[in-house]
Amino acid sequence: MNEAQARSEICRVGKSLFDRGYVHATAGNISVRLEDGYLITPTDACLGFLEPAGLAKTDLQGRQLSGATASKTLLLHRRIYEAHAAQHAVPRCVIHTHSTHCVALTLHDAQGELLPPVTPYFVMKVGHVPVVPYHRPGAPEVGELVAGLVARHAAQGTPLRAVMLARLGPNVWHDSPAQAMAVLEELEETAKLWLLAEPKPQPLDAQALKELEQVFGCRW
Repeated sequence: MNEAQARSEICRVGKSLFDRGYVHATAGNISVRLEDGYLITPTDACLGFLEPAGLAKTDLQGRQLSGATASKTLLLHRRIYEAHAAQHAVPRCVIHTHSTHCVALTLHDAQGELLPPVTPYFVMKVGHVPVVPYHRPGAPEVGELVAGLVARHAAQGTPLRAVMLARLGPNVWHDSPAQAMAVLEELEETAKLWLLAEPKPQPLDAQALKELEQVFGCRW
């Protein structure tokens, strides 16, 4: 994906998320890692009304090169990309939203993991989602916490595709904006199912998880 394609895809995915209610107002941001830097949505931008030329571009150290002012969460996005570089599997896109059901799950309990393995597609498409305790938006220490989680899960053989910032929302990542959007969709819909289900369902058992690993290669 070249820069022009990345700009177009960020805008397409942003509008899709906005139109379907996965983001609202000026909440959320999308970044793409290029060979020479990053593209990211501007600070206080509505993802439903992005323009390719207006996206912020920075160098690999986060210094602004062009476009509107980069989102304050660029530092976190950079730490996610950099943490994966040590694992030789750097994603190309990070998406952050304030998705309603995900955030709701952290309003009372903001520790551990966001969700148990309750559906096969949550296991296959999302995986573990550790919760990062609340810090103010843009707090630099969050990047270090998330980088540590990426490294720890990689060492365990369960690479992350998402983390949850308590009271703020999920950050998800993948090899393209479309693939990262699919992770976000599956995560938010699983959170919605969990909130709607009463009584709470049992997680998939060890045998079910083992079968998913054997057939689809997804290790829980």
